[in-house]
Amino acid sequence: MSNLKKAAIMYDFDKTLCTTDMQEYVFIPGVGETPEKFWADCAELQKKYDMDGVLAYLYFIIRKARGNLLLTKKSLVEQGRHIKFFDGVTEWFDRINAYAAGIGLLAEHYVISSGLKSIIEGSAVADKFKKIFACEFCYDKDGVPFWPAVAVNFTEKTQYLFRISKGSMDIKDALTVNRAVPQEKLYVPFCDMIYIGDGITDVPSMKLTKNYGGYSLGVYTDASRENAQILIDEGRVNAIAPADYREGGEADLLIKARLRHIAGIKDCPHEIK
Repeated sequence: MSNLKKAAIMYDFDKTLCTTDMQEYVFIPGVGETPEKFWADCAELQKKYDMDGVLAYLYFIIRKARGNLLLTKKSLVEQGRHIKFFDGVTEWFDRINAYAAGIGLLAEHYVISSGLKSIIEGSAVADKFKKIFACEFCYDKDGVPFWPAVAVNFTEKTQYLFRISKGSMDIKDALTVNRAVPQEKLYVPFCDMIYIGDGITDVPSMKLTKNYGGYSLGVYTDASRENAQILIDEGRVNAIAPADYREGGEADLLIKARLRHIAGIKDCPHEIK
C-alpha cells in the first residue's frame, strides 16, 4: 500500500471525457431512433409521470430490451468500445499519475456519471478508474435488464463525493458514508479532491467540491462555451477550460497546478489561488 498523500480526481463522463452522450454512439441508432427522438420521448415520459429524468431513460432502455437479446449486459459493455473521447483523454490518466507521483502524490481517478456503468466498463479507459459510480441495471438469467439497480441523477452524484472522501466505496454501505469522520481520518479530504464536469448536471458536485475547499473545473467545447462561462460567473467552478486533455493544454496545466497545490508546492507559475 502506498504511503503517498492521495489526490482524488472525479469525472463526469458524457461530454466531459467522451464527445457526446454514451447512448448515442451505438445504443440509440441500434434501436432505430435518433438521439433527438429518444431524448424527446424520455422528456415526455418524465413530464407525464412527474418522473426523474434518469429513471425515464433507464425505463426506455428496459422497454426496448424486452424480447431483444442484443440488449444485454454483454452487449452494453461491447458498446463501450465505440466511445469517442476528446483529444488527449486516453493518455491523460497515466500522464497525470506520473506527474502526481513525481511530486509525492498518489492520484486516484473516479467516474461519477448518470450514464451506464456497463458501457463505461467496456471503454478504452475503464481500467484507469479506481471506481466507477454510474447507473446500472438488474439483469435476468439471459443478461437482459429488467429493473434499475442504481440511478445516478445530478444531486445523487454528491453522495459519491462523500463516499470517496470517507473511503466508503460500497454503495450498499449506508453507515460509513453517513458517519462523522474526523478530518485527519478521512480517506481523501475535500481539499485534496478535484471535480471535472461539463455542465448543469454537474453543478451540485462542482459547487460542493469548491465550497468544501476542493477544486472544480468546467470543460467545454465550442458549442458549450457560453454555458461554461455561466458556471464561472455564478461561482460554481474555480476555472473553465476547453475539453482538450493533451499535454500542455489549459486543462493539463490547471490540473497539474492544483496537484502542486495539494502537494504543498507554492512555486508553480500556474498556481491556483
